[in-house]
Amino acid sequence: MPPESPHPRDGGAALELLVHGVGGTTPQEMLNDPRTVRITGDKTAAVYRRADDAEAELHPERYQDRPVPEAYSWSNLTSGNGSRALWLLLLPFMVVNLAHWMRPATKGLGKSQRLYGVLVRLVALTLTVLLTAAACEVALDLTAWQCAGSTACVADQSWLGFLSPERHGWWSQPGRRLALAAVVPTALTVLLWYLSNRTWSAYEAQRPPTDEHAHTDGRVHAHAHERPHAHTDDDGLDEPMEPAAQDSGSTPDPEEDQNSGNTRTTVRPALARPGFWYGRRLVARLRAAHTAAGFLTIAAALTAAATDHDRADTTTTMYGLGLLLQATQAVCAAVVLWVVCSRGRSERRSDGSLDRMLVTYLPVTSLTILALALVHTGWSRPDWVSGGGLPGNLTFRVIALAQVALIVTLAVTAHVLHRRARDVRTAMRGLAGPAVAMLACALGGVMTGGVAQRVADWFDGDATPGMGGGAIMGPPVLLSWQAAALPVLLALLLVPVVFLVVRTVRTTRAREPVVEAEYGEVTVDALRTRRIAGAWARASLTDFAPRLVGLIAGAALLLGAVALAGSWLSGEVPGRAADGTVSLVESVADTAQALGSWLISFGFILFVTWGRRAYRDASARRTIGILWDVGTFWPRAAHPFAPPCYAERAVPDLTWRIASWTRRTGGRLVLSGHSQGSVLAAAAVWQLQAATRHRVALLTYGSPLERLYGRWFPVYFGAGPLRDLSREVHCWRNLWRSTDPIGGPVRVPADGDRPEVDRGPLMDPLAYDRTVLHPLPEPILGHSDYQADPVFAEERAALLDRLPPPVLPQQRNEPTRQRNEQV
Repeated sequence: MPPESPHPRDGGAALELLVHGVGGTTPQEMLNDPRTVRITGDKTAAVYRRADDAEAELHPERYQDRPVPEAYSWSNLTSGNGSRALWLLLLPFMVVNLAHWMRPATKGLGKSQRLYGVLVRLVALTLTVLLTAAACEVALDLTAWQCAGSTACVADQSWLGFLSPERHGWWSQPGRRLALAAVVPTALTVLLWYLSNRTWSAYEAQRPPTDEHAHTDGRVHAHAHERPHAHTDDDGLDEPMEPAAQDSGSTPDPEEDQNSGNTRTTVRPALARPGFWYGRRLVARLRAAHTAAGFLTIAAALTAAATDHDRADTTTTMYGLGLLLQATQAVCAAVVLWVVCSRGRSERRSDGSLDRMLVTYLPVTSLTILALALVHTGWSRPDWVSGGGLPGNLTFRVIALAQVALIVTLAVTAHVLHRRARDVRTAMRGLAGPAVAMLACALGGVMTGGVAQRVADWFDGDATPGMGGGAIMGPPVLLSWQAAALPVLLALLLVPVVFLVVRTVRTTRAREPVVEAEYGEVTVDALRTRRIAGAWARASLTDFAPRLVGLIAGAALLLGAVALAGSWLSGEVPGRAADGTVSLVESVADTAQALGSWLISFGFILFVTWGRRAYRDASARRTIGILWDVGTFWPRAAHPFAPPCYAERAVPDLTWRIASWTRRTGGRLVLSGHSQGSVLAAAAVWQLQAATRHRVALLTYGSPLERLYGRWFPVYFGAGPLRDLSREVHCWRNLWRSTDPIGGPVRVPADGDRPEVDRGPLMDPLAYDRTVLHPLPEPILGHSDYQADPVFAEERAALLDRLPPPVLPQQRNEPTRQRNEQV
């Protein structure tokens, strides 16, 4: 960590609040002291100080010439517990939740914006149904229906012997076997509900700071010096805020002048809304809807199988009850769709209320329907014999068709939104959200299909599922087509990979003269030059991520549509569908199916193995934690079963800490954020009151605020919001390097007497060759150790010097006391 700041010219109390980045680090490393104490917080997230600084507020005279360093450690929110490695299984839910926040910035088109949110929530709902259907496929179809009903399969799987029809036991009837197997997907749905409910209480139930002048409707009343409806820059020019508000997701809110009592309108960015980091109502509604959807999927699978058998005798009571159950399931499913589509996030206030009747009775009603389906299916039917695949196995085709239609509609909506307010920096020209949603569907297909293929291979022995000659028929045809498409997708990815490798080599060679010129007169070392230029070239690959994601998503959509059409038209697996064609086509189809089945099974096994290793190995757990640091920053707005949002705990923590320090001491504060910590710092600043924001200096380094968040989430971190952020804090400085693959410039230009926010690119390495000050070779730091650069201490000291002198509590209250005396 950096050395202590030089004496600030303004003097007075000052605090340096450090926020680490992805992967986390210990408080001891952040404070450069082995002796640290926890000032506030708990084992999950807390603020630490050096032991010598623990009682700094009681001895302000000791800190007139240096800031009090504090470290906010939040790494345990994402990587502290080994059981969180199991969140890998929720990866598709996390990815589709990101798509919600990638809506393009636009002007107007309120209905299209709401349609975008509805479409993403519907895609998320299909993923829940897909996961439940996959569990039903494994437990009900492959295990209870096919394997338990096959003498050859039971002979190899003795643990299923009590279900065999040959033993004529109570469980030998297909309906009872299905009812027993339904316990597995039901338990999975209950587990997802429990995890969503439990993680909300542990991570996201932290209310943000409230304004003492807030109205009951949650609209903020700010201080008199908050910017009004028309913003006055430091150079005296007026800039109307309505267009910027529409571009950046801001909304006008009323504010009250504390001196005059007048109320006037100000525009606040989306991340500054009081309810942004507290949306309990939406999460609870979606949790109830998705839980009900899971139960209804299981009930539909059971009822479809029983009704298919009872259709042979339509006069029976059981057939009529089956139709009545299906009608009830359809009505409940319509209610689920209404709940998902009817309401989005309410960000103008902390939405802590609950629709108690809906949240309680919708899951209970669907669970009751499932219980009735279990009784109906398990009712004695002596003549029922299982054979082939489970009736009603069109589920996967319907889900795939719905996902393709929703993704295409979402892409059209995103294009319309982006076209209204084009921005060259927006990733994929506004189509990032649909592309990421497509990737979520592809991940869901790989994971669910991998489970089914793996179980089918296990039950079928040496035979290939779906090709005949085995103990069981195998999973639905669509899963085999999707598996066969996977090798084709991987082959297509070789093209951009080769292109990027060639480009990196060429860029490295082109950069070598630039590197040597950057360091001036040095003894040229070709290897040293190549390493530095290579670091520059590799770091620039990050900017090609949108193109790569777009290519993968487009190929996945095209191949998924082909797989859906092929399975629907042929009704056979690819190997069987290619029979009778050219021998080359037959060989390619057989190879693709066999290789794809192996790859898709390997992919699922890799997920499970990685998760188990992370549970046992702390270093692997930390690596997986980095994934969640980036992916779970956003609240659960689309999928309630996604991993919890750590920012709903971290942002209120930082906001409360900053507000409490300035209120108690009146002192100055430098908020210092690295990497993902800079995103948390910006989000916390947006939540502060105006008087507090203007006493905060922001220092970011290795920051993905614009390079990642600004491009992929333009509504919240685009050019407009970042420009507003630089005006709201007292001062802001951003450090970046060309060798950093994550951080970059925030691209906020100078504004009046405010200098340009960015300073960079910084020299990396600090010295080309050995010098008196650097006798050993300096490493290429890239994304790490920004504090090792002397520029860091220089900029931090400059920020402290620019902050206004401290305002003591009695000084703050003096105007109020004078007004009271006049009255």
